[in-house]
Amino acid sequence: MDYSMLLKPEAVRVLSSASSKKRLLHEIANIGESAYGLDHDNVVEALLERESLGPTGVGNGVALPHARVDGLEEVVGALLLLEKPVEFEAVDRQPVDLAFGLFAPREAGVEHLKALALVSRTLRDPGVCAKLRANDDPATLHMIVTEAQAAQAA
Repeated sequence: MDYSMLLKPEAVRVLSSASSKKRLLHEIANIGESAYGLDHDNVVEALLERESLGPTGVGNGVALPHARVDGLEEVVGALLLLEKPVEFEAVDRQPVDLAFGLFAPREAGVEHLKALALVSRTLRDPGVCAKLRANDDPATLHMIVTEAQAAQAA
């Protein structure tokens, strides 16, 4: 699993703000719809259902909302940088300004877990997060996560 398969450049966005956690999930669904042709309402419903099991805010300003959705053949993602952090019920109670949404096929097994592990490992790196937060160009953000994976593999 690598970012070239997981994250299209057009699935990376910078948001000036999201008024709430729910609004952020809608923004992630918007990317799922525009970049991958997913049904917006189904994605929002799946993300909210997953959040009801427990918040996906992992701490240090990072959230990893993820869900299984119809209409996919492979795991794909969406990266958002928020200029203004939003409350996300994270484990450390800190607001979130980096969100990486993952969409997996309904039948996805280990590939979903591999993608989640890859993203989690990348966004646990304080240096990667600092670089992401210091940039507001989607193409640069895409390059940062792609290069981070190459550095981790070396």
